[in-house]
Amino acid sequence: MIRQTRVMRTLALLLAIAVIVFPAHAFAATGDVISISFDDTAKKELVIGQSAKQLKVYATVEGSTSKKDITASAVWTSSDEDVAQVIKGLVTPKSSGDSIITATYEGAIATVEVSASYPYTKLALESAKSGTYKLGDSESELKITAKLTGGEEKDTVTDVTALATWTSSNSNVLTVEAGQVKLVGKGTATITAKYKGQTGTFKASVELPYSSLEIREADTKVSSLELLVGDETKLKSVAPAAGGSAEHEVTADAEWSTSNESIVSVEKGVLTVKSAGKATITVQYLGVTASLDIYVRAPYEALLLVPSEATTLFLGETIDMKAEVRDRANSSLDVSAQSKWTSSSLLAATVEGGKVTAKALGSSTIKAEYGGISKEIKITVYPTLKSLESSKTETELYKGESEALPKISGLKLDDAKLDLSGDVKWKSGDDEIASIENGKVVAKSAGTVTLTASLPEAPSVNTPSGDVSVRSKTVEFKVTVNEKILVLIGPDESLNLIVGETSALPTVNAVWEDGQEKDISSLITWTVSGANAVIKKTDKGQEIKALLKGSASLKGTYLNKSITVPVKIEQKITKIVVEPTSIQLNIKSSKSIKVTGYYADGSKVSLASKVGWESSNPLVASIATTSVKGISEGTATLSGSYQGQALSVDVSVVPKLIKLTAAEKTLKLAPGASSKIVVTAAFDTGAAAEVAASTTWTSSKPSVASVSAAGQISALAEGKTVIKGKYGNKTVTISVTVKK
Repeated sequence: MIRQTRVMRTLALLLAIAVIVFPAHAFAATGDVISISFDDTAKKELVIGQSAKQLKVYATVEGSTSKKDITASAVWTSSDEDVAQVIKGLVTPKSSGDSIITATYEGAIATVEVSASYPYTKLALESAKSGTYKLGDSESELKITAKLTGGEEKDTVTDVTALATWTSSNSNVLTVEAGQVKLVGKGTATITAKYKGQTGTFKASVELPYSSLEIREADTKVSSLELLVGDETKLKSVAPAAGGSAEHEVTADAEWSTSNESIVSVEKGVLTVKSAGKATITVQYLGVTASLDIYVRAPYEALLLVPSEATTLFLGETIDMKAEVRDRANSSLDVSAQSKWTSSSLLAATVEGGKVTAKALGSSTIKAEYGGISKEIKITVYPTLKSLESSKTETELYKGESEALPKISGLKLDDAKLDLSGDVKWKSGDDEIASIENGKVVAKSAGTVTLTASLPEAPSVNTPSGDVSVRSKTVEFKVTVNEKILVLIGPDESLNLIVGETSALPTVNAVWEDGQEKDISSLITWTVSGANAVIKKTDKGQEIKALLKGSASLKGTYLNKSITVPVKIEQKITKIVVEPTSIQLNIKSSKSIKVTGYYADGSKVSLASKVGWESSNPLVASIATTSVKGISEGTATLSGSYQGQALSVDVSVVPKLIKLTAAEKTLKLAPGASSKIVVTAAFDTGAAAEVAASTTWTSSKPSVASVSAAGQISALAEGKTVIKGKYGNKTVTISVTVKK
């Protein structure tokens, strides 16, 4: 290779000197070649055994602005024919290396460099691991090598790791650069390397070394902590034991973070509480995370009421409320007896020592105070109710649909209604069929389910003795969920009716979104447009009756889909004439059938294209609308019908007679002698047959010689006659001389 490069450089230098010292146009006359040049002077890269390159060289002629193609006329040479050979500009690579191709024409020279190499056949990716990694693996285990086969020699293998272009099919799982893999998260990804037109792939799977993390305080797993301002506690993060392995503490190696640095900070598991509020502590290690909610309160700042949310009472009911205060983290002190209780409306509700009594319709805010802190909840007082009612008792939905829950009312003593929709709690009998979400019923799967509404249970509420509480009553709401119909499939053609007659409605199949198909003809609801036809009920069910000649549109609806069937109504056909009723055809020949229908008033109509002909033997005769075609020798019957009248045409397919030949064209007979004629028929199928007995015979002079139906000639008297035979559309003649 070094020797070749030096030779080429020397040649190029000599050529350059020659061009400078003796430029082609120095002594050029009009019509002389000034210089020659290649159409493309860039170095040509050739692949051995796969490609040859046609070079083009052009001459610049004195006195002309256009260039002349001299490719075929130039003298071509290669500086190294072992590397590349050239014939009339066609360069063929032979072995790897470089060569200079030279074209010479009328003293002018042009050169171009070519490089030949063997084809690259494979790019293989190799790794120390099988392809399964775990987050945390060392860099040395995550190195992939790309090796390319081909180039200087057929089987040369070259490490092109640093030269290849690397990509990952999923950057959320891993990334790769120059063969170095960086693990990102759990999953699978395909690593791809490309170089010199070759592609290599490597499938990798990344697993997490740990399935979960736990946050512990004093060796106890915690999901939330309640702290006071100024507290400090130490947490630790542990990867639990799994699959027989021991648990592993990762407190120091894990990444700790807080959602609110101003409330609580964290450093290697050590929490420092700064102010009141809520923050979430998160720990992350090798793809798994755990979190902990921290609630920070000031000392005696937290006063809790039970119940803690707005509560509804009915007249005469009482509820025992409880007040608790936090004296330290995760510890509650019952201060119900020591708290100061007040009601914002003593008319609606009174409170004493935490016992609230509903007195009159309305609402009141119950407030508890202790040690300078307070808490309050709203109490709403409703009148005594006899029962609960729903604005709707049932509904039908399609899978995936939703609708608002019905309005629930309580019936007062005077039968007036009180809206309790915002007070009741709903429960589904089967969440797989229909669930309750954000005040709506959501259809999940086909079926029927009952939803139940009731007032919430309140264990601390006391009802006056003897009263019947509506808290124990429920209201039911039936929900039927249907699968959505994907499509209704009906007849492909229009429905043809006869004036005055009744016909069955079309058959319709429904296809649901889950792929099920069912005949729903008896379930579909039909309507018909216009006054030309009417839907009527009979002992057979629903039927359609044609009233007037014309057209109509029949629409069927079932659940969420509809189908439309065009209807054509015509008068009764009293007679149908088919012409012809029998047909004889040659193979490959065709003939049309004419069908005429006659109405009662004498008018007529062509029905040929409406009969719907079918062949009893399509291999003998086929029918397309009104045209019959002979296919092969034999017989077939065409059958069709219109308005219930059956029609038929007999078809006979015979081969085409192409030639009729008599064994003798002249005969000489004595009176009283006889001779049997032999006649051969040749057909287009290549078959031949003796047909004398099927031929129609005549004699021009029966008194001289007669001929029988079977072709027997009988000589009767001296003279001459001509015997003529006809078979199909062909004839033969025989000259007969009768002489003693």
